[in-house]
Amino acid sequence: MAHNILVLDDERNYLVVLEALLEEAGYSVTALSDPELALTYLEESEVDVLVTDMKMPKLSGREVLERVHKDYPHIPVLIMTAFGSIESAVEAMRLGAFDYISKPFSNEELMLSIAKATQLADMHRSNRLLRENLQDRYGLHNIIGNSKAMMHVLTMVDKAAPSRSTVLVEGESGTGKELIARAIHFSSSRKDQPFVSVNCMALSPGVLESELFGHEKGSFTGAVASRRGRFELADGGTLFLDEIGELTPELQVKLLRVLQERKFERVGGTQEIEVDIRIVAATNVDLAEAVKEGSFREDLYYRLNVVRIDVPPLRERREDIPLLAAHFLQKYCEENNSSVLAFTPDALNYLTGYEWPGNVRQLQNVIERCVVLSSGENIDVDDLPAEVCDEESQFKSAVDLLPAELNLSDTLAKIEAALVRRALARNDFVKVKAAESLGISKSLFQYKLKKYKVSGHK
Repeated sequence: MAHNILVLDDERNYLVVLEALLEEAGYSVTALSDPELALTYLEESEVDVLVTDMKMPKLSGREVLERVHKDYPHIPVLIMTAFGSIESAVEAMRLGAFDYISKPFSNEELMLSIAKATQLADMHRSNRLLRENLQDRYGLHNIIGNSKAMMHVLTMVDKAAPSRSTVLVEGESGTGKELIARAIHFSSSRKDQPFVSVNCMALSPGVLESELFGHEKGSFTGAVASRRGRFELADGGTLFLDEIGELTPELQVKLLRVLQERKFERVGGTQEIEVDIRIVAATNVDLAEAVKEGSFREDLYYRLNVVRIDVPPLRERREDIPLLAAHFLQKYCEENNSSVLAFTPDALNYLTGYEWPGNVRQLQNVIERCVVLSSGENIDVDDLPAEVCDEESQFKSAVDLLPAELNLSDTLAKIEAALVRRALARNDFVKVKAAESLGISKSLFQYKLKKYKVSGHK
């Protein structure tokens, strides 16, 4: 696809020459003499590079540059200026022009500058597409779940995203805390700026300090050059600090200062560096309890805990499991070119009833395994890992679904009655077989039928 070059000059001769020269080089050219018309054209069309004269009626090249730089910062602007007006060209560069060429110009000089400008335009387009892809991938709508618990989380994300406030995300490992952090970033005004992530548990304290704050050359053995840290890399955007509860007391003090002042020094440095960042922190430990135990600073906790989002474990939002399972099934079928179509009802019941100690991450891994190993069109119980089908785990999960406060005697009676009914139905209402399946005598089974007023067909 040819790059679209917009040429703006009130001198007709230059327009004709430029249009012919650029079209011969394979560019798509739009030549205009009216600056106001050019600005209207920019609103309606995709332009890769703008070439504009400096002196024009209605609007000067400088005014056009300022408008384009403000409204279309991804478009490189080349300024053309008459020989002897170098000062104005230098001023245009200061205002954001990509380059300037003097009239009369050589064809080689113009084409070289245009080629460099189109390369920059391609880079801007790639970056823009990447940001759009990331926003689409990590936007709010990609957090899967319609349970009451997840609706509350999504509401919190939606409210917190536009603000500058620090956010603390708490939840068990595997619940998707980083996905929440990314959704906050890509739903905020910082979405076009960096999202930088660091796992505070993955690095030793010394390495983590350098990773966060950067270091100066010679500050420690092996520091052969100065290096920017994550705080500097995230300037203008969001810094995600995962496993924040693992910070040492010394690093907690340094982080507290950054949160208070938005300033810090590199390791081994003395110059203060000021940054504009938003902090989103996450932890799988109870920081309030850590404060009580003395392992986490109380003042830092309150600095982090401005907006708190608690991500529920998967066992507390079981109604989301079928949605997540279907999502991962589609994902891994596409990746593995698999023809698996769906889960059988029994398999889905086991998935929904399992405890999922590893939460969404574990579910994702199980579904990927099933897609890879399944040989049929549907994933059945036999395709599931043994731990998912474990009866003790399934029973524990069923108990977890019961209300926290209940009458034990009444609840046990209801469970026993349900088991009697199920045994009867599963054995075609043959009472002898139903009793055998429950491991009790026929006479005891008959007693329980009478006790719970269960009628049988046979």
